[in-house]
Amino acid sequence: MTEDSILYGSTRIEYSIDYVPRKTLGIRVEPDGSVWLKAPENATLEDIREKVHRKAPWILRQRRYFESFGIPSTERQYISGESHLYLGRQYMLRIKEGKSNQVHYQNNIIEIECKNKELAEKILQRWYVERAKIKFEEYAKSIVEHFSVYGVMPASISVRKMEKRWGYCTKDGSIYLNPRLICAPRCCIEYVITHEMCHLVHRNHTKEFYALLTKEMPHWERWKAKLERMMR
Repeated sequence: MTEDSILYGSTRIEYSIDYVPRKTLGIRVEPDGSVWLKAPENATLEDIREKVHRKAPWILRQRRYFESFGIPSTERQYISGESHLYLGRQYMLRIKEGKSNQVHYQNNIIEIECKNKELAEKILQRWYVERAKIKFEEYAKSIVEHFSVYGVMPASISVRKMEKRWGYCTKDGSIYLNPRLICAPRCCIEYVITHEMCHLVHRNHTKEFYALLTKEMPHWERWKAKLERMMR
């Protein structure tokens, strides 16, 4: 993931770029105003900037559209129309009464089907934990395999609710990740996993630890800052 920006008139438009196997540039504006791009793997920054500049009027219109809904309350009520995060994207919540308790998500909507609307928060939080277990294992796989060059392997990687930590590495090599991370972008999650993997090599936050972290994830400070900004 790369971050860049352009100046359109007096407005600076910042955006994140994900290089993927595709032929055209895709642009997405989230309800929080953030801009996400999916670009061909061989696309140059110059080409991307040119196309973003051409799409700038549309991007600004999308932002104004979302702003028209007003600023969402920081205190979650788990009602239809509320905005919730999943893997760094903003989704509008839709509560639907039904015969079962389950969660579906598509496009910009997270739909909670529930027998009782008072259960919506519990159902969504349980879904977050289930998704965290799946996605964290998926994201950790290549990182763990790579760290084998240092002769380390975690005893396990699992989720654990924590108040003040995103991740934790025990003395026996078990890594625990906060399920709330499922709301953050993939690069932020990979930063936390890489951070904890570095602790298998260097237990404390020494110069050697940060040197290894920087080697394995050169822009880790950017993703740490983004994580803290999004999830505070």
